[in-house]
Amino acid sequence: MERADFIHLVRLSEHASAEDSQAYRRGVAMFAFVGYAWVIGCVLIAAAALWWLASDWKTGHVNGGRIWLTIAAAGLLWSSLRALWLRLEAPSGIEITADDAPLLFEALAKIRKRIKGPAIDKVILDDAFNASITQIPRFGLFGGARNYLTIGLPLMFALDRSRLLAVLAHEYGHLRGGHGVLGAWIYRTRITWFKLHNAMGASGNFATLLSHGFFRWYFPRFNARTFALARQDEYEADRIAAKLLSKDIMGASLVEIEVKGAWLRTEFWRRHWLQANSSSTPVGPFKEMAKLLTVPPEPTFAAQALQEAMRRLSDIDDTHPVLRDRLHALHQTPQLPAWSSNRAIKLLGPKADHWISELDRQWRKDNRHAWSQHHAYLGRMRERAQTLMASVQRNSADELVELAQLQRRLDPTANVQVFYERALRLSPSHGGALRGLIHTLPSDAVDARLSYLEQLFEASMTHRWWASKEATHTLEIALRANQDVAPALKTWRARLKTSEEAEERAWQEHMGSDFFQSIAAHDLNSYEVSELRDDLQRIPTISRAWLVCKRLREFPQRRCYTCFLELPGMDDQSRYDLCRSLETSLSLPGSVLVLWAGHSPTLQDIQAKAFAPVFVQSARKA
Repeated sequence: MERADFIHLVRLSEHASAEDSQAYRRGVAMFAFVGYAWVIGCVLIAAAALWWLASDWKTGHVNGGRIWLTIAAAGLLWSSLRALWLRLEAPSGIEITADDAPLLFEALAKIRKRIKGPAIDKVILDDAFNASITQIPRFGLFGGARNYLTIGLPLMFALDRSRLLAVLAHEYGHLRGGHGVLGAWIYRTRITWFKLHNAMGASGNFATLLSHGFFRWYFPRFNARTFALARQDEYEADRIAAKLLSKDIMGASLVEIEVKGAWLRTEFWRRHWLQANSSSTPVGPFKEMAKLLTVPPEPTFAAQALQEAMRRLSDIDDTHPVLRDRLHALHQTPQLPAWSSNRAIKLLGPKADHWISELDRQWRKDNRHAWSQHHAYLGRMRERAQTLMASVQRNSADELVELAQLQRRLDPTANVQVFYERALRLSPSHGGALRGLIHTLPSDAVDARLSYLEQLFEASMTHRWWASKEATHTLEIALRANQDVAPALKTWRARLKTSEEAEERAWQEHMGSDFFQSIAAHDLNSYEVSELRDDLQRIPTISRAWLVCKRLREFPQRRCYTCFLELPGMDDQSRYDLCRSLETSLSLPGSVLVLWAGHSPTLQDIQAKAFAPVFVQSARKA
């Protein structure tokens, strides 16, 4: 299905839900049964065909056509039965029991009692900054399901008890009674159809071609028709959590997760991987993470992270609403909360340190190969910095900016201001040098920051949004310090509004157009390619990656990219989360839209139109 058709069906489902929710839900349930009816029909047809063919075989009526039909019917029966009893993998991690963590299980029992939901069959600890409920069917497509609650230890490091319980109440809310039964069943059915679609896609026998064709038609339409229901379910789960703990606690937990999640992505992991500079063997991250997440985020970073989160808009790539919509539905003001001080990790009792050590051990094992690769990459980075330093008196402005960036990546505390200043003497309007120099200035150097930001705004169309954002933030801090900056702040806010509108047009052009329209082979140099490959090498779920330049009408001179990933064995939600995370963390000299190979774009389209892969995951030693 083309992306435009998928978007159209999603919008129709949203309108249908808004006009008559009950009729919409009945329609969703009926369309869900179409998939079941197809599989059951295939079983009956295949069984009937085999029964008829068996009677012919008994009477000796055997020929090439009947042999072919027998093989086809047997293949269809096998593939259909496999669909009916398809096994979904249980979540991985450390299973814990009530004996291990009685305080946690007491809290879960209270949530269950108030929600009147089913029992949690297993509780799993993992290393994600997240919590989730997973339902695994006991008997394939039919029968009840086992409920798995997965809690990420980093989330327990970051939140206090009440805010963590709000998150768990949200997850438990997906299992509630009433309308929740339909929502949970639809959620489980979406995953099942996805797994079946992938399984059939991997099979090349003739008997499954018909079913494969059906599911190629059915699966994206089922996803589109159920989209509004899945998003409603998220809002309802938020409402239930707010009712149990309070709207204030739920709102504060959403904001704290957003800010600390941004800090983990942009600060913690970058610093942690820098330890490969001095150590060739992996260093476990979670013991240190447990300490650092108790420290309140730096105020400037927290304010910027919240502002950026509030600018994001909900889209059709994820059924989860964005922070702005979730806070609005809870009638909560978007503001920084009082940071958690009483960590929820205490719910795990005295065994918490053991589980932290176990996750550290597993992380070191899983990332041994990637760490070794990164250690070598940092060595190459040092060599490049040393080469540029040896010729520093002859370097061009671009080379001086590169040298400054390399030194900052190797040592975030390095003093690189002199390199940016020298680059500006060579090229006074160099956007990269101006932006880098501004980064080196303290936040209270208001006049100097504004002077360079003004130069950057005038010199580079590409950097106007960033310059406006930084200037506005600098002036807002000055205003809170009672400095007379109101006229300048008004000017920069107007510029920011205009720049944001241009950025939104550019992003919509990037996302909304044909993914393969106005593209060219990537323009990265060998060093930039090695940086990108190092980023991708750390993520074992990425099989292959393609990178193309995207030419935008809004910013013709901007370096802008689309990255396509092959992510076998992942569900769509995990793929979505990974792609959104990579959009903010990949080492690229411009903005990037990250997409995975699925129903749009397909792997076949990517292979045909996105040039050669820029990255192929190397084999890992056990």
